[in-house]
Formats: sequence, C-alpha cells, structure tokens
Amino acid sequence: MSGEHQHHRHHVTEEKRIGTAFLLNLGFALVELVGGFFVGSVAILSDAVHDLGDSVSLGLAWFLQKISRKGRDSRFTYGYRRFSLLSALVNAIVLVSGSVLVLTKAIPKLFSPDAPNVPGMFVLALLGVSVNAFAAFRLWKGSSMNARIAAWHLLEDVLGWTAVLVVSIVLAFRPWYILDPLLSVAVSVFILWNVIKNLRSVLEIFLQGTPEDVTLKDVERTLTDIPNVLSVHDLHVWSLDGERTVLTAHLVVPRDSSREDVSAVKSAARRALSSKGIDHATLEMERRGDPCEMGNNLDCMEN
Repeated sequence: MSGEHQHHRHHVTEEKRIGTAFLLNLGFALVELVGGFFVGSVAILSDAVHDLGDSVSLGLAWFLQKISRKGRDSRFTYGYRRFSLLSALVNAIVLVSGSVLVLTKAIPKLFSPDAPNVPGMFVLALLGVSVNAFAAFRLWKGSSMNARIAAWHLLEDVLGWTAVLVVSIVLAFRPWYILDPLLSVAVSVFILWNVIKNLRSVLEIFLQGTPEDVTLKDVERTLTDIPNVLSVHDLHVWSLDGERTVLTAHLVVPRDSSREDVSAVKSAARRALSSKGIDHATLEMERRGDPCEMGNNLDCMEN
C-alpha cells in the first residue's frame, strides 16, 4: 500500500472519529438544555451552553478535517493538510476561553454556594459521563493535532460530569454545597494546563519551529555520514500539520562527482531521512566550490 493511500485512509478515519464526536456532543447538548430547564438547574444550563460551544468547535474540526484531505493544487502546493491544524488552533482558543469563563463563575460560588437539584444532577451526570466518555475515547485514538485538541474538549466534559456525579452522590447525604464549585475550579485548572501545552505545540507548528522529536545536529550528522557528502548547510526542518515532517537542505559533494554519484547521494539521503520520520525532503546538490546562490547566507560562505 502506498504512503499516500495510507495517509488518505488515516485522514478518513480521523474525519469519522471527529464527526461521531460532533454528533454525540450536539445531541447531548440539546438534551442537556431540556434537562436543565426541567430540573431548574442554572449550573446544568450553563454547561449546556458550554457544550453547544463545544459542538460548534467540533463541527469546525470535522469540516476542516474533511478539507485537509484535498490534494495539492496551484494555490496550496503542499495540499490542505494544515487546515486541520487551523481547526486545532481555533478549538484550543475556544477551550481556553471556556475554561476561563467557568472559573469566573465557579470561584465566586466558593463563597456563596447554591443548593442544587440533587436527583436531576445525578441522572444528567450519568448520561453526560457516558456520552462524552464514548466520544472522547473515539477521538483519543486519533493522532492528528486536530483530534487531540477536540479530545480535550470532550475530556473536559467527562471530568466535569464526573465531578457533578460525585457531588450529587455526596450531596444526597451531606449538605456540602461548596463541593460543586470546588470541583469545577479543579477540573478547569487541569484542562487549562493541558490545553495550553497543546496550544503551544500548535503555535510552534504554525511558526514552522523545528519539531520536538527532531534534532538538527542529529539530522546533519546523518546526512554527512552518507558517502560523498562533504557538508550540509541551509538546513530547515518543520512540521506540516503535526504529523508530516518536511526538510530542505543543501548537500555539498566532491567537485568531480558524476551525475550517477549525485543521484546515489540523493537516494541514500532520502532513505536515511525517511527512517527518521521525515516524509518530504527537498535536497539541493552542490559540487564543492560552486556558488550556492543563497546571496549573503552565512551557511553558504562557510563552504
């Protein structure tokens, strides 16, 4: 099976996972709205609004994941894979904003907690944990940055509803109403911590930073270990979408290298880079003493 075909199947699977999560989240948000009105719980109604926001984010993730399967064209020469990354960025920002909003509502409640409707909390919490846990499990198996950020959306809901479930059980026996806002604060802080880490990774990819699992010195050493490669310069490595790694480099070979020698170096370099997870390598070959045509680039001047 070709690499491109495998990538296509992978993206279709990711799209289905996100689509399932979106439909489950949207359906439960509507149930939550009705249930919140029925039990007269402001906390549940607030969470319903939050879940509707999650549904919008997941819907965007689903839509952009589908677009990301398109091949390259004259406008997007690397293809549309980064569209899924755009969704991850938007979702992370929405999730951070939602967590901050929950904190602004929950912290004041620590000083004046309300008495909730315990039976209604318990029933909706059971449903909430079940639906969101299934959707989160579907997305947790995904490898794309888009799926991981969306999974954190759902994990936030799972933890939130688990907290509601625990609180409803405790409140059935003890009037410790402060537990509700206290657990809300704990869950929001936990989610914020993890989403901010993922947001940082997304921003580094957008800014074309070197992937964390790649060391430029190691890549340079791998290339210079290839017979007939004298030196490497103008080396750049970045991630296209958090999954596919791209590299460009200039390789300097001996002055008397034949066309066959140069071709052999290119083939060996691509094999070596592929073994390190670098999917797409653009290699500029230069014979020693030739100008590298990079203007005043210091890397060129060293050779």
